[in-house]
Order: sequence, then structure tokens, then C-alpha cells
Amino acid sequence: MDETNTPIAEQPESEPEAAPLIPSEPVPPPDSRFLFVDVAALRAKQLKRGARPRLGEDVPILPHKAERVAMEEVKRGLVYYAVVQPAAPPEAS
Repeated sequence: MDETNTPIAEQPESEPEAAPLIPSEPVPPPDSRFLFVDVAALRAKQLKRGARPRLGEDVPILPHKAERVAMEEVKRGLVYYAVVQPAAPPEAS
């Protein structure tokens, strides 16, 4: 038996799931509705893959669709986003 293989009983237990990262202060809302849709769509994809909602305990989340939850999170400023500026084209010599 190799020393690199450890029996399942001796493997350390996984750490408990961490709470979602929620901004301490609300993020400013997107400047355009197109950016809002993009950010909400990416967040909805995360929610569909199993991410925890960031709305808190006061809002019942189970009966709502991931898209609606994502839009509400973006409206409240609970989703981090960054707009990446395109790189400058190389100069022709």
C-alpha cells in the first residue's frame, strides 16, 4: 500500500460552508440597463449552479426564480461587479 493513499477514515473533515460574501456597503447600481442585465444574468447563473442568495433571512427565496432573485440583489447593491476597459490596440510602426 502506498503511503500517499490515506484511508477515508483518516482524511480530515471538510470545513463547514462559508457564508456568502456580502458587501459591507451597497455597491453603486450599474450606470446602464444593459450592464444591469449582464450583471444580473451572471449572478442568476451562479444561483442556478448552487450559490447562496444574498438577500438575507427576511425575504422568502424558495418560490422565486433565480433571475428575479439576481435582479433584486443587483438593485440592492449586494453583487460585486467590475467593468473591464478594453486594451489599447498595438501601435503600428
